[in-house]
Amino acid sequence: MQEITVEELKEKIDNNEDFQLIDVREPFEYEVSNLGGENIPLAGVLIEAEKISKDKPVYVHCRSGKRSAVAIMQLEQQGYTNLSNVKGGIVAWKEKFDPGMEVY
Repeated sequence: MQEITVEELKEKIDNNEDFQLIDVREPFEYEVSNLGGENIPLAGVLIEAEKISKDKPVYVHCRSGKRSAVAIMQLEQQGYTNLSNVKGGIVAWKEKFDPGMEVY
């Protein structure tokens, strides 16, 4: 499974690169804090797979990287080859860039 660090993700955001960010946490977690990605909870990833791009990089994150890894495994079985897991998830983002961020 491909991975991307939060530092690499921030660089891509800062450079306005063309990618899709998917947050697979639950809506209540997303409401507490998010990185501006599209919220598609893990349970609905396969149901809402049509919302996930196949023709540009897609970075998938959750709280720590476990649920996003599961989502990627499910999507790769559906033929996706452009997915990367955000290592450490939003917890790593908080530690590195935003210590005041609330994380559920």
